[in-house]
Amino acid sequence: MKRIVIVLGVILILAGAVCLAHPNFTYQSHEEVAKIGPFQATVMQDKVVQIPLAASAAAVVVGLVLVLLGPRMKP
Repeated sequence: MKRIVIVLGVILILAGAVCLAHPNFTYQSHEEVAKIGPFQATVMQDKVVQIPLAASAAAVVVGLVLVLLGPRMKP
C-alpha cells in the first residue's frame, strides 16, 4: 500500500510539473457543418485548452504530501 501511494505521488508531481511548464495544449476536431444527401461538409478546427495554474500547483503539492507521508503510513 505504501508503494502505491508513493508512486501515485510521483505521478502527480510529474503531471503537475508538465502542466506548469505547458499550461496550454492544442488539438484538432472535425465538425460537420452541412449534410446534403450523400455529401458532407466538415470543418477541421484547432481548439486550445488551458489548464488552470491552481490545478497544476495543487497536483504538485498533493504529490509531495503523498511522497513524504507515504512511508509513514501504518501497514
